[in-house]
Amino acid sequence: MPLLAEAASGDVAIVFGNESSGLTNEELQRCQKAVTIPSNPDFSSLNLGAAVQVMAYELRMAAFCEAPPALTTLATPFSSPAAALDEIERFYAHLESVLVATGFHDPAKPRRLMPKLRRLFGRAALEKDEINILRGILDSIETPTGARWHGGGGVQTANREPGQK
Repeated sequence: MPLLAEAASGDVAIVFGNESSGLTNEELQRCQKAVTIPSNPDFSSLNLGAAVQVMAYELRMAAFCEAPPALTTLATPFSSPAAALDEIERFYAHLESVLVATGFHDPAKPRRLMPKLRRLFGRAALEKDEINILRGILDSIETPTGARWHGGGGVQTANREPGQK
C-alpha cells in the first residue's frame, strides 16, 4: 500500500539515517518499507536536509497527483510592480547620503555597511511602493516635520531630555 494511503488510515513515520551511513541494518529491519533516493555513485549519501526536502517534495507531488493546488489565501494581496533597477540605485544613493548626514556612515571608513545593506534589501526583492515608502522615510529624516520635532533638535519624548537615551 502506498505511503499516502497508509497515512489516510493511520499514523506513519518517515525515518532518516545519519548523513554518513544511513540507517543501520537493525534500524532498517524495524521499518515496514525502505526508500532510497538515487544519487551520484561517487557521493552515495545525501545531506540530511536535502533528503528530507526530496522526500517532502515527492510526497506533496504524489498527494496532489503531480498538479499542486493553486495558491489561495484569505489575505488581501498587497503587491506592486517590482522596483526598477534605477529606482533601487537611487534609493541606495539616497540611503547612503542620509546615513552620512546623520553620522551613521563615514565614507572615509566605509567598511562593509553599504554592501551589507544592498544584500539585505536585495533579499527583499523590493517593489515600487516599498521603494517609495523607504524614500519617504529617508526624506522625513532629512527634513523633520511633525509634532515630535522641536526646532530640528531631534526626537523628544515626554520622559526624556534632548540628547538623553
